[in-house]
Amino acid sequence: MTATRRLLARLRNLRAHGSAPLSALVELVASELVSEVCSIYVSRPGDILELAATEGLKQEAVGHTRLRVGEGIVGLCAATGTVMNMPDAQNHPAFAYRPETGEEPFASLLAVPVRRTGRTLGVLVVQNRTPRNFTDLEVDDLETVAMLLAELLPGSGATDGSPEGLAATVPRLFKGTTLMGGIAAGPVVLLGSARPVAHFLSDDPEAEQARLDKAVDRMQRGLDDLFADVPNTGHAADVTASREVLEAYRLVANDAGWLRRVAEVIRGGMTAEAAVQRVASELHDKMRRISDAYLRERLADIEDLANRLLTTLTGHAPHETVPEGAILLARRLGPAQLLDWHARGIAAVAIEEASPSGHAAILARALGIPAIGNLRGMLDSAEEGDEAVVDGDEGQFILRPETEVKNAYARAKETRDAKYAELSTWRGRPAATADGVGLKLMLNIGLSLELPQLERTGADGIGLFRTEIAMLARGSVADVAEQAEIYARVLDEAADRPVLFRTLDLGADKMLPGTINEEENPAMGWRSLRVGLDRPALLRRQLRALLLAAGGRELSVMFPMVATAGEFRAAKALLVAEAKRIRPAPGRLRIGTMLEVPALLWQLPDLLKEVDFISVGTNDLLQFLFAADRATPSLFERYDFLSQPMLDILQQLVVAADAASVPVSVCGEAASRPLEALTIAALGIRHLSMPASAVLPIKAMFAQVDLTSFQPVLAAIRRAGGMSMRDPIATWAREHGVIS
Repeated sequence: MTATRRLLARLRNLRAHGSAPLSALVELVASELVSEVCSIYVSRPGDILELAATEGLKQEAVGHTRLRVGEGIVGLCAATGTVMNMPDAQNHPAFAYRPETGEEPFASLLAVPVRRTGRTLGVLVVQNRTPRNFTDLEVDDLETVAMLLAELLPGSGATDGSPEGLAATVPRLFKGTTLMGGIAAGPVVLLGSARPVAHFLSDDPEAEQARLDKAVDRMQRGLDDLFADVPNTGHAADVTASREVLEAYRLVANDAGWLRRVAEVIRGGMTAEAAVQRVASELHDKMRRISDAYLRERLADIEDLANRLLTTLTGHAPHETVPEGAILLARRLGPAQLLDWHARGIAAVAIEEASPSGHAAILARALGIPAIGNLRGMLDSAEEGDEAVVDGDEGQFILRPETEVKNAYARAKETRDAKYAELSTWRGRPAATADGVGLKLMLNIGLSLELPQLERTGADGIGLFRTEIAMLARGSVADVAEQAEIYARVLDEAADRPVLFRTLDLGADKMLPGTINEEENPAMGWRSLRVGLDRPALLRRQLRALLLAAGGRELSVMFPMVATAGEFRAAKALLVAEAKRIRPAPGRLRIGTMLEVPALLWQLPDLLKEVDFISVGTNDLLQFLFAADRATPSLFERYDFLSQPMLDILQQLVVAADAASVPVSVCGEAASRPLEALTIAALGIRHLSMPASAVLPIKAMFAQVDLTSFQPVLAAIRRAGGMSMRDPIATWAREHGVIS
């Protein structure tokens, strides 16, 4: 029998005789792990860790020795939720000496957090006199004991550090990141895994493995049913075309790597559900230490699957029904979970750990569910049934709002809904100014599940289809046939409306698995077209797929991150060469470029001879022009699009492009903001592409504008100079009823 199996067997015998006292547990662990000290610190109210039991330290310290969370190595372990393995703990800068414990002779220390549902209940510690690092097997054994201890500590008075008493009734405001705009108010529903594991230890690993295999099969069939039944849930228009995200999730579900880890834990003597819970906990701890957004998203998918498997094993699915208008709170949220909860009728979601590019955010936008992410500490403060408000427009989550606040948001939601109903009347009208200047307002999208937005908004087409988003969602670059299927679906849905496909814009903040970006400034590094030209097989594969998808229809392709006219010519040559091999050939092939790199402005004569159109990417152009990383929060509002340099660039481009009869559009975020859109149109650009949520508001705004009257005003404002022209433009817009 292995040491781990022997330890678990003794723990099982100890529990079989009733509630095991903590003193017996530390004695057992110390003897089995051949440690001279084993101690348990328990969380108490006020972020305090109290020594609750020890074998090897002075017994009089029990109940008296206390550390604050974050104080000492034990407090640091509790604060960070990470294992602390110290060969010489007393010389570590974080060490906090407590003379009453008598721990001076002990050099090495291993501290493991005791966590339950993501919250720290205490710390389990072993110590030895000999300076050494504890082995991986010893760490694994102690983490197994900590998992069992997590079920015992609540009965010993351990708290989870969450607010108590009046603190649990006062309002709390959390600022986060908008994933999907909108307002919702209602009772809180907490996302949790299955019911707590009742049995942790087993002496029949083969039987537990058989239970796991059956549960995995049931889970897989359940996922198949969920994804297949989506069109029949009443939300078909939202999710019929969501294969990119859902198939990526299915690939993770079929990956045997994480299941092998579960099997290892079962062989160590744990039940199937305890092993799954253990792996889910390990994944949670890994995610807390990973900064890469893509890797965190993949680990979140696996953790979601582990919780689904745990639900299958325990036979308990929480929250079969939810209250009307419920707001789902989650630490993380997988795509399958969101579909589940959407079918149950949730009104909004608030997620502690989520990014705008994550799977949950992508689906929330497609489903139209108000959603906020990056709400640290939210779950520690919330209780099931608490009232809450999700303000997706401002990125705010308000827990237990005052009556006046609830009423204010109710009025705001009524106003918002009425405004949207009013805006929806613009859906079938052409975009034009009050003085008859025609415009084309198009969509920026990246997944086929966003295609229904064409009809919802009445957009004139797709001005930017980000082809890399589907690849990021599935986790790899699809083969030619799969890519062609995606692009053909886009063209089918667009019908006779134009679609501008941007080739893969990978690199910077958009990395595929297996890609490590160690550049100091990846936004200006090896990305986008630079990758395609250096790896022409990758670019040719995509170009071939686009040509096949066209099937004789018109095809418009544009290349991102073009810095020289030579780069554009090289990319164009690849596309033209591929077009000669594909039949039927596109009815018309239009080849254009994004203008994001300022260097192109000094190459316009050469460039305009080669391109069929130019699309301005304002996000990158602005950051490159001012050398201001757009991902740095402190620089978000430092440099204004409505500045003399940016407007001079656009004016220069429009004059040169008009002379060469080359159409220009703007597809950056600036086109979705009223003042910026007004200014862009006044400079002579008539094609604007934007997120779906902006199309109707911008269309309604333009209908109030006499553009001919505004153009000389803008010229005068520009002559007056100044770094930003926002205030005088806004003043004119307010005075003329363009904005409120």
